Parts: sequence; structure tokens; C-alpha cells
Amino acid sequence: MGWLTILPPIIAIAVVLWRKEVIIALLLALLSAEILLQMHAGFTIEGIGLGFIQSLERIASTLTSIDNSRILTFCLLIGALIAFIRYSGGVSAMVKFIIDKKISKSGRSAGIITSLIGVVIFIETNLSILTSGIFARGLFDKFSMSRTRLAYIIDSTSAPISILILFNGWGAFIYGLLKTYDIKDPMLLLMGTIPFNFYAIVTLIIVAYTVWTGRVFGPLKKMEQKSDQETAQNDFQEEIIKPTKAYFMTLPLITMIIGVFAFMFWTGGGELSKGSGSKSVLYATATACIVGYMIMLLSKRFNHQQLINISFKGMNELLPIVIILLLSMTLGTSLKLLGTGVFVAGIASDNLPLVLIIPMLFVTSGLMAFSTGTSWGTFGIMIPIGVPLFQQLGLPPELVISAVMGGGVFGDHCSPISDTTVVSSMAAGCSLIDHVKTQLPYSLMGGAIAFGFYLIASFIMI
Repeated sequence: MGWLTILPPIIAIAVVLWRKEVIIALLLALLSAEILLQMHAGFTIEGIGLGFIQSLERIASTLTSIDNSRILTFCLLIGALIAFIRYSGGVSAMVKFIIDKKISKSGRSAGIITSLIGVVIFIETNLSILTSGIFARGLFDKFSMSRTRLAYIIDSTSAPISILILFNGWGAFIYGLLKTYDIKDPMLLLMGTIPFNFYAIVTLIIVAYTVWTGRVFGPLKKMEQKSDQETAQNDFQEEIIKPTKAYFMTLPLITMIIGVFAFMFWTGGGELSKGSGSKSVLYATATACIVGYMIMLLSKRFNHQQLINISFKGMNELLPIVIILLLSMTLGTSLKLLGTGVFVAGIASDNLPLVLIIPMLFVTSGLMAFSTGTSWGTFGIMIPIGVPLFQQLGLPPELVISAVMGGGVFGDHCSPISDTTVVSSMAAGCSLIDHVKTQLPYSLMGGAIAFGFYLIASFIMI
């Protein structure tokens, strides 16, 4: 079909740029791909109808894959787990403990503790942002540091940590996308992206330098001179959860982390590297949910029905992400049958030097995430394009996937319509425009450095 094979991703990109609706974009892209698959002989009304029916069948076939079902179930359970640790009062108790012990005695220590909270709560970015932001506002005010500095630190710590540690919804989402393709060991490939995720690594280094030295530049430096009244205009209003015990948060999280490694070892027959990633994350998260449920029930502050309602509320909050993942998996299958990746790989090999393909993947992913405000949506569209590139052109798989992942986070950091950008400004208690304006120079600097690293790595590895 030639150029027609790239029509579905073009439709997806156009819709997300126009309407900022990732789910609609993926649905239309899937429909167009299935219509094209039905219309080898030419354009017919019957082909359009069959394409619509086949789109539904393709979604159903995606759900029949046991690995896909495990990943989707895991994402729902993550929502329940997050709700348990939030409503239990465990997060509030941990914050209170840090304050009562007077661990923070200077601006530097306040920044370090804030960053560490973002590192520890790697399971979910918005939970990390809300916890560290709300906890640290008083500390930053005490040491005369602007709320925009706080917003920058929490925003630039959460996503990079989540995409480097990967034992969370981010890892499950990308693993689910990779699992769609004929890849020998998707989990091993995913773990191999960690040292090549240059944007995330560089961003964390910049945050660490800023926290340790206290030095800031650009618009953020000007914001440091503003009064507390000017920088704390939009306090984030959140339901106040009374502190209980810190172990309500720490015990389920520790259970999940240890559980992932334990189940990897078990499913691998005693060899960690041979374990099943989809099984391990599902079993570990389910175990953590049981632990969270039991300690809340035994506290006698919640009854069974209340805990069920809390769990479903948490699942409901992640339902859009589950739908995006399902549609992305399905679209990947359709594009593979259509031959989109093979065609794009052919164009790339004929028109772009191989050493420029990976750096341009990083830039393209960044532009898409900036325009749409979603890194996950970017992964859903770009990974189905990136995987065939390394399969057809022999590019380093880890470098290709890490460029897509890093580009998605880069664009998300720059975007004023990103959910993490909005939540960071609210959690820190500063205006959204101030946060975007002050963080942008840091994100662009990190993106430029990462682009250079991808260029160097391409010259060395290709």
C-alpha cells in the first residue's frame, strides 16, 4: 500500500494535536488501519463496514492474550493500591513523622528530603508530586525558597524516577506495548533502556545540582525574589487525610517491590533473568493490595464495604490509562499487519543517515508529548513506529526505545497542558504559567544534552 500505511499514525498525530484527545485519536487510527486492511482491492462501502467490525474484533483479540490481560489487570490494581495508601492516612503520617523529627534544618535539606520523597514514591507520578509538594510547601516558605522552585523539583523528579525504576504503571504500560511484538525478551529489553534514558538521567542530575548548591537561573531566579504572598497564590486544595501510621504506606510499597523480585525469581525457576515480568508485577501488586486491605481492615477504621469502595474509586481513576493501553496494544497489532513499520523503516534507511534516526526519534517524541500533554499517549503512538525500526534496520533496540521514552518525558515536562505540569503547580501552590515559564529552560537544557548523548551513542553503537 506504500504511503497509505502511514495514514493511521498520521491520523492519530493530527487528532491529538487538534483535539488533545488521545483515546479518540487511537480509535480513529485503529479504524483507519483496519479499513485499509480490508481494502486491498480498492475503496468500497463494504470495506468501511468490515473495517469497523474488524476493529472491534481486534480489540477483543487483544484482550484474549493472557499477557495483555495481566498487564491491564495490573494497571487497575495499581489504582486500588494507590487509593489504599492515600485514604489510610499512611502518606500523611509519613509526612508528619519527617516534620516532627525536625530532619530538615536548611534549604538544602528541605530540597533533599523533597527529592527523596519523589524517589521513594516511584509507584505513581501524581501521588509522588502531591505527597512531596504538599509536604514541602511549609519548608520552602520557612527557608525563603519560591514555590516555583518546589514545583520544578517535584515535577522533574517524579517522571524521570518512574521511567528509570520501571516497577510501576510506566513500566507495565511500555512492557505491554513491547509484548505485542515478536521480541525475544521484552522485559530484558525494557530493563536495558535504563542506562540509555539520557533525558531522565540528565534531568535528575540537574535537579540534584540545584538542590545541593541552591543555585537557580533564568525566570526561576527572578521568582526567588518574589514574596511568599506572590508565589503562593493558588494553594492546592485537597481532601485532608488525618495522619495514622506510616506503615500504612510503607508496608504495601515494600511488599510490592520485594514481591516483584521474588516472583521474578519464582517464575524464572530460580533465575531472575528468566522470570515472567507480566506475571511478577501482577502477583506482587495483588499481594500489596491484600496487605493494604488487611492492615486497614484490622485498624478498625474501615469496614469491608468502605475498602471495596475505595479500591474501585482508585481503579476508576486509572481507567482512562487502561483504555489507552488497550487501544495502543491493538493499534500496534494492526500497524504490524499493515506493514507501517516496515515502510517507515524503508523511508528512514533511504532518506536519513542511520546515526540520525534515534536522535530524531527523541525529538519527534518530545514534540508529540509537548503538543498533547501526555507521555503515555506518545509512547502508544511512537513505540509501534520505533520497534520495526530496530527490527528492520538493525538499530540498538535499547537505544531506540529509550529515545522514545525519554522524548515523551521531555515533551511532557515542557508542556503546559500536561497533567503532571498542572498537578505540580497546584501541589506546590504556584500558578501554572509561572511553573511552565520557570521549568522550561531546565527542560530544554536537559533535552539538548540528551539529544547530544543520543547522537554520540548512535555514532558509537551503530
